[in-house]
Amino acid sequence: MRKKTYATAALFAAAALTLSACGSGDDGNEPVAAVSAESGSTKAATVLDNPFEKPDLVLTDTTGKKYDLRAETEGRPTLVYFGYTHCPDVCPLTMNNIAVAKKQLPKAEQDKLRVVFVTTDPDRDTPAALGTWLKGVDSSFVGLTGDFATIQAGARRLGITIEPTTKDKNGKPVSVHGTQVVAFSPKTDAGYVLYGEKATVEDYAKDLPRIAEGKNP
Repeated sequence: MRKKTYATAALFAAAALTLSACGSGDDGNEPVAAVSAESGSTKAATVLDNPFEKPDLVLTDTTGKKYDLRAETEGRPTLVYFGYTHCPDVCPLTMNNIAVAKKQLPKAEQDKLRVVFVTTDPDRDTPAALGTWLKGVDSSFVGLTGDFATIQAGARRLGITIEPTTKDKNGKPVSVHGTQVVAFSPKTDAGYVLYGEKATVEDYAKDLPRIAEGKNP
């Protein structure tokens, strides 16, 4: 379920955000959340006039160790996405698109790039579960889990809405989360580019070389 509505430019100044209720089977289009976007823009990437500060987020990685997002990614081009491993569509597609595009970078730039997947479903996404899932995508990707309230607060700092996992009328778990990818500059460590769920392999492949240098895509 992907839903949209509008918020003020003063709050986010970014491209339209979506919420995806993965696993719900509900294809409704009623408004839920979004931000201001340039009218008629078809670009996959939205460069922000007012970049996001990188969240002061300390969680647990797939090895069970503490991972300080700011410290571990300082000075590195970084992509951050909030999703969960049981998602049937948007999450695996997004991560696989990034993984394929990443492989088109020179080896040195691949090594510098950090792709961080933060779970929105920490009760099921244990470090081990995250590690297994990410190995099927790209073993270099960082998977983070932890306390839901901490994750939700970190996402909120980036204008991303996530909600606790619930069950639909058939007892199937449903996780509602924003589907944008935030790119952070290696020069400023600020989140200055947003990608929506429609961004393709080609979009990421075209932009990643410039993001790796801290330039606008």
